[in-house]
Amino acid sequence: MRAPRLVTTLVLVTALLGALAAHGCDAEPTEPVVVDPVTPPAEEEPVSLVPSFELVLDGFDQPLFVTGAGDDSGRLFVVEKTGHVWTVEGGERTEVFLDLSEVVSTESEQGLLGIAFSPSFAEDGVLVASYTRADGTSVLSRFLASGDTADPTSEQVLLTQAQPFKNHNGGMIAFGPDDYLYYGLGDGGSGGDPQGNGQNLSTLLGTIMRLDVLRDGNMLATTPYGIPDDNPFVGRSDAQPEIWARGLRNPWRFSFDSQTGDLWIGDVGQSAWEEIDFQPADSAGGENYGWNLLEGTHPYPPDAAMREGDFTAPIVEYDRDAGKSVTGGYVYRGTAIPGLAGTYLYGDFVDGRIWALVRTEDGTVENRLLAQTHFQISSFGEDDMGELYVVDFAGAVYRLVAE
Repeated sequence: MRAPRLVTTLVLVTALLGALAAHGCDAEPTEPVVVDPVTPPAEEEPVSLVPSFELVLDGFDQPLFVTGAGDDSGRLFVVEKTGHVWTVEGGERTEVFLDLSEVVSTESEQGLLGIAFSPSFAEDGVLVASYTRADGTSVLSRFLASGDTADPTSEQVLLTQAQPFKNHNGGMIAFGPDDYLYYGLGDGGSGGDPQGNGQNLSTLLGTIMRLDVLRDGNMLATTPYGIPDDNPFVGRSDAQPEIWARGLRNPWRFSFDSQTGDLWIGDVGQSAWEEIDFQPADSAGGENYGWNLLEGTHPYPPDAAMREGDFTAPIVEYDRDAGKSVTGGYVYRGTAIPGLAGTYLYGDFVDGRIWALVRTEDGTVENRLLAQTHFQISSFGEDDMGELYVVDFAGAVYRLVAE
């Protein structure tokens, strides 16, 4: 087995800034702004420790995601843009778990973009994959696994969505605490949302959907999935009933807090502002996060008047001095790094910075810069024990460990 390599980060933000200055960076990076703080439970402690990053494995081809299966097997599953899902055990890549390389398009922001394991995967062997096929269409499909591999011939296509352009495919999928599948799609691409999809309830583009892909209730005659009765736009003639939230440009990575059920969304910005959106666990859905009338909390286009509407502001936004492409992360619920308990970690794909939303001693919420890495942070990931990982698009997966 390859010996783990540690990539040590700096413990304090002040030390980090000193290191940046030593490398010729004269200006301090702009800190993201907490827009609408949400206070974690009172027993949470503030961050007192910045983790190190332990190399799990490298040599992947454009990795985009890592996850456990929720079956207590200890396995990790690494998703490559090119269409492979690899099983990793004991720090070694063991085999291809699922191979969709023959059907996946890898142009621009297309590819195999996400997988999600059924909450009962150990019993039913069901997993769902999100990918872009050769004609540019976004595809959501269900597969069955048997033993150590998933059978590509077991594919059942659940949903397809035509994409007018090759970017902003979104593609994140995750099962929520309600066992429904949440599926995010970008606004259709190009720049500035030229088709106005973000504010158009008649399309699934620019939304996060909520789908019943496991149970028998409320199945539509024309689709192999159900629409939950309490989805916010069910029964409206002007809206797609699958929609759970809208006004999103490219919700590339989102996650549920495994303890509270809150939903955290990293929505990639246009040209000025990146944002993290927040939906509390008790939400009834239907939030409008503003795109393409707003970019973060700012009017879009920038010279437009401030738009009025029932918009939900991001919890955090940052400008191009801090980063250029947000990657949403996870609330840490593992045990290896007690100082990070209850904090939400997220990063930037281009600049490699990692931040956390943390609760301070006086009970308020602040944003803190944890690390300046060299990673192209395409994703964070969570294993069966709640430990967190960082995926470097250049080819590696790292585990967060105590300093």
